[in-house]
Amino acid sequence: MRYVQDKYGNRLSALGFGCMRFSRRLGLTDMKATEEQILEAVNLGVNYFDTAYIYPGSEAALGEILEKNSLRDRVFIATKLPHYLIKKPGDAERLFSEELSRLRTDRVDFYLMHMLTDTATWDRLCSLGIKEWIEKQKASGRIGQIGFSYHGNSEMFCRLADAYDWDMCMIQYNYMDENTQAGRRGLVHAKKKGMTVMVMEPLRGGKLVSRLPEEAKAEFARHSPRHSPAQWSFRWLWDQPEVGVVLSGMNSLSTVRDNAATADSARPGELTQSDREMLARVAKAINRGMKVGCTGCGYCMPCPAGVDIPGVFAAYNRRASEGRFWSLTDYVICTALRKNSTAASNCIGCGKCEKHCPQGIEIRKRLSEAKKEFEGPIYKTVRRGASVFTKF
Repeated sequence: MRYVQDKYGNRLSALGFGCMRFSRRLGLTDMKATEEQILEAVNLGVNYFDTAYIYPGSEAALGEILEKNSLRDRVFIATKLPHYLIKKPGDAERLFSEELSRLRTDRVDFYLMHMLTDTATWDRLCSLGIKEWIEKQKASGRIGQIGFSYHGNSEMFCRLADAYDWDMCMIQYNYMDENTQAGRRGLVHAKKKGMTVMVMEPLRGGKLVSRLPEEAKAEFARHSPRHSPAQWSFRWLWDQPEVGVVLSGMNSLSTVRDNAATADSARPGELTQSDREMLARVAKAINRGMKVGCTGCGYCMPCPAGVDIPGVFAAYNRRASEGRFWSLTDYVICTALRKNSTAASNCIGCGKCEKHCPQGIEIRKRLSEAKKEFEGPIYKTVRRGASVFTKF
């Protein structure tokens, strides 16, 4: 495993384990599979584990597995404060104490303000004493380093980076987001300020692997050297010396092993001009087919009306890359083959989802488009038939 050094001299694995997408079974964390994957990751040198208060069951699962296998002192834990739940002084301490209990530890190595959106939000937290609380926790050793995770444009990211003496940050960054989100500009700005930069969504929620248009697949297939789409995505990131830890939401042993092998062999500055041109062509091919820039992060959920927003958008995006049949099949599976419909037509237009979308998607508008695309006579017939099997 290749390691990167943070501002305090800690050796962090270049590959981090993102804990939002643990293996699931019957709607709950599959503890047996997750434990196997975490143990394999640690054995291969992964030492950075990222979770959050709002990831269902994640902190508790990670804490239980680390304690059971006596791994706490071999890894760094990063988790996040849900600042949007802080309404009064004392809320931060209450939430943080709950996280420590879930994680079965007395300290968190990296603590982030989760989805810090703008300087006004930071100013509100400051008015509630967050800076004084942070300094107290760092002085006591309960928090090692402080940072924030961010979805938004580069201008606001740079303003937030300048608003406090942060140790680190987490940004969405991949070859599709080089000039969107915090982007290359934000990455370089943070690095110049001495911040360790953690990268999330290196594969855009899997879209850069499983939802590639044929044109993009062909670009990868004919290029030399030969790497898988996932390996190229990671190599593009690790080619840049400003990138610290790259998180991957790994939920299979094969993924853990493949990503660890890529992290072990990738080095800054290794990509050739030909490699970069190929990836630029892939990005253009993807952009031509993308209808909605959804990463499947799930921050828009739950929907008050029961719409499976990420599922609807995944099917909608598949329409351009894989045709009507497969996209409609996806849509039926994710919306109709359930006891309670999760279709786009359920949307009541409340807009709650849009307030939480990191990508700034006009969700209500896009759901209306998806409804028109999919919910025709064929869908309605299939849905009526499916109701016979799902009503009990």
